[in-house]
Amino acid sequence: QVQLVESGGGLVQAGGSLRLSCAASGIIFSINDMAWYRQAPGKQRELLAGITRSGSTNYADSVKGRFTISRDNAKNTVYLQMNSLKPEDTGVFYCNAIIVNGRSFWGQGTQVTVRS
Repeated sequence: QVQLVESGGGLVQAGGSLRLSCAASGIIFSINDMAWYRQAPGKQRELLAGITRSGSTNYADSVKGRFTISRDNAKNTVYLQMNSLKPEDTGVFYCNAIIVNGRSFWGQGTQVTVRS
């Protein structure tokens, strides 16, 4: 099992920044890919950014150039630095981890609200 705990969400003005953290525990040695997703009100959960164990990253077009995903394997933590936030970035942000057998784990989510 892998447990994921997100933190760092909150209320921010448009144009501001937030840094989300996701701390992993459990069978952390088995984690391969990690990612951040967002679920906006009334919408499906969408992938924002992903990072492999070796540090390769990918981003949704909507956040490229504004969000940066990073990973500290020594601290078992993945981060999402969010800059130039827009009201449409509002939603619940979820951390996801995929372990070596393909099983996926989710955190409980952290709310981000961007006020115009």
